[in-house]
Amino acid sequence: MKTPASKPGTPLLARAAAAIAAVAVTAVAAQAMNNQALRDPWPAQDIAVLASMRLKEAGPRPADPGNAHEQRQEAAALGRALFNDTRLSRNGQVACASCHSAGKQFQDGRPFGQGIGTGQRRTMPLMGAAHSPFLFWDGRKDSAWSQALGPLEDGAEHGANRVRLVKTVQAHYSAQYQAVFGPLPPLGGLPDDASPLGTPAEQKAWSAMPEGSRDAVNRVFANMGKSIAAFERSISYGESRFDRYADATVAGDGRGQEVLSPQEVRGLRLFLTKGQCVTCHNGPLLTDHAFHNTGIPPLDPAKPDRGRADGLRKLLQDEFNCLGRYSDARPEQCGELRFLATDDPGQLAAFRTPSLRNVADRAPYMHAGQFATLQQVVEHYAKSPEAALGHSELARPGERHAERQAIRLSAADIQDLAAFLGTLSGPVVQSR
Repeated sequence: MKTPASKPGTPLLARAAAAIAAVAVTAVAAQAMNNQALRDPWPAQDIAVLASMRLKEAGPRPADPGNAHEQRQEAAALGRALFNDTRLSRNGQVACASCHSAGKQFQDGRPFGQGIGTGQRRTMPLMGAAHSPFLFWDGRKDSAWSQALGPLEDGAEHGANRVRLVKTVQAHYSAQYQAVFGPLPPLGGLPDDASPLGTPAEQKAWSAMPEGSRDAVNRVFANMGKSIAAFERSISYGESRFDRYADATVAGDGRGQEVLSPQEVRGLRLFLTKGQCVTCHNGPLLTDHAFHNTGIPPLDPAKPDRGRADGLRKLLQDEFNCLGRYSDARPEQCGELRFLATDDPGQLAAFRTPSLRNVADRAPYMHAGQFATLQQVVEHYAKSPEAALGHSELARPGERHAERQAIRLSAADIQDLAAFLGTLSGPVVQSR
């Protein structure tokens, strides 16, 4: 399920009720209304919500119109090699896999990404990326292939430059590249180091290159991202205990509901009701794919992160976005980008809603690892603090803290909710 970003200041409780009410009671949910057969009875409306949250409801991973090669085996094989190649970094020691480790949920478990330097935000996992219209915490990329390009030139991540990256492909992956994308362009006579985003010397060298040469380099660079995205498409979430519980509830199978403990079920009920979690964490990936300001404390109060407000600007200026010349999409296929609201004050200090799948295995939490445990995350929402920048959606504009419609949870509620979040973990699945 995908829902639009909420208007700033809309009370979360009202939005939660609207989100639940908007889910139609499906025929399969209606069949599960025989609560006499269930260990844990549920209203039909809640059964419909549980049905919509099952992983299998995500369906096939949608095709990216901007990447015509993402479903090709040859592209995925090239992408896997590039994903693990440390030669694609300035110091020869950093690969995509350095921060997106297969043994760590395709992230790194650090508060900040660590490449040749230290980043400013948490590394996000790769599972589910194919379903997301925007990527990174601030949504500054609108496709998996474009996202893959950003870290390669980022000074704190790979720290490489565009011409050297393309020459590395020419030197080590020429046959694999040509099997997917056709002949490499001639690169003779180009400087070894040049990039529009590099050091001042690299930027000067890039500006001195002929327009045709810059375009040829950009084309190969974009194809590197498309190959990496083809590999990343093979990575997905596997079903969790929650999915088995939801299946049992929909089917009227009381014995099957025993996969969750009574405490975990209490946490699930809170998730759907006064915890208000389902407001933003809904659908099979447990995210609305939107951006929200919920008053997460900045690490540096003097320099709070502007989040989506800056991400929007970067996205629209990105030459590798869906509407750019290196995208394979037609303009009418770029609706997410064409109809963005750029004047929404609610985007200030708003961050992307992460999927809650496998969340218990991915501490620390929030965009800069501000919280070490899930209990601390839930406590934050229960406290409903004011935002250091922008306006928190946990309160209506102009309300004093004591008047807010805060998420009211007891200490026992917090423990129950955290216990439920642990049921969302499943295996990481790699196909192909």
